[in-house]
Amino acid sequence: MRTPENILMHELIGLRCEVVASLNRSQTGISGSIVDETMKSIVIETAAGRKTVLKSGTIFRVSSGSWKADIDGSAILARSEDRIKKRISRW
Repeated sequence: MRTPENILMHELIGLRCEVVASLNRSQTGISGSIVDETMKSIVIETAAGRKTVLKSGTIFRVSSGSWKADIDGSAILARSEDRIKKRISRW
């Protein structure tokens, strides 16, 4: 079960997501559902179409049900299948 404490060790695809802060100021405020994840980026399905956001230098707020968690994109800078396998210390 995904919780804010273990979200880094789970799949992010399907979660609601909002870009809270980004080095690219035009990406701040993008929100929608995560539809794909690569080693260096996350693809978010928005009302205006799909937006690709780089992980590095970005803070994502993900939510599922009643909880929300802020994730530093640098902490998930890996392919999802590799990130799920390794243990990640608390951020």
